Amino acid sequence: MSADSSPSADSTDAPKSPGKPRLTEEEKKQNHIASEQKRRAAIRAQFDRLAELTPGMAGLGRSEGVVLSKVVEFAREQVEERKRLIAEIEERGGVVSVQDKTF
Repeated sequence: MSADSSPSADSTDAPKSPGKPRLTEEEKKQNHIASEQKRRAAIRAQFDRLAELTPGMAGLGRSEGVVLSKVVEFAREQVEERKRLIAEIEERGGVVSVQDKTF
């Protein structure tokens, strides 16, 4: 098979779909910008939700670093409290299943 008759991997040689014009470079750029803004808004909304659920976030800045730091601090406190409660139950003669001890 000669080089001229081999199938090309170049997308410019691909058949164009009828009835649907190709996007211009500017349209592609605007679509990309819009997609990125949507992605960032979704991330921002989730950070806001984390901030709402985390004690001690009232009045603090909502930077991602601050939110993540406070969430980690809160999660660690919850794990320690759970361990303390399990120990207290066991000290009083209660039984805590292995599954309930898993964090």
